[in-house]
Amino acid sequence: MKKAVVTVVGKDAVGIIAAICNYLAKNSINILDISQTIVDGYFNMMMIVDFSQCEKQLSFISDELRDVGETRGVIVHCQSEEIFEMMHRI
Repeated sequence: MKKAVVTVVGKDAVGIIAAICNYLAKNSINILDISQTIVDGYFNMMMIVDFSQCEKQLSFISDELRDVGETRGVIVHCQSEEIFEMMHRI
């Protein structure tokens, strides 16, 4: 399984979750875990996703998700779970 951490932050608006989830579904990326909150009008979401069925490289997925986020007025980051695993090993 190839996992990634997707974070979405920005001013709350209608359709943010739909836009991100539609991209993931169209690219065969499965959401394993999701947490979302709104604090004082600001949207914050974190997902753990499995991109092992996706034919695209993670760097390309990350770029495309960033573009999806820009269309919705939010900042999206997608990083390999391995980065976080390595940080805890040091």
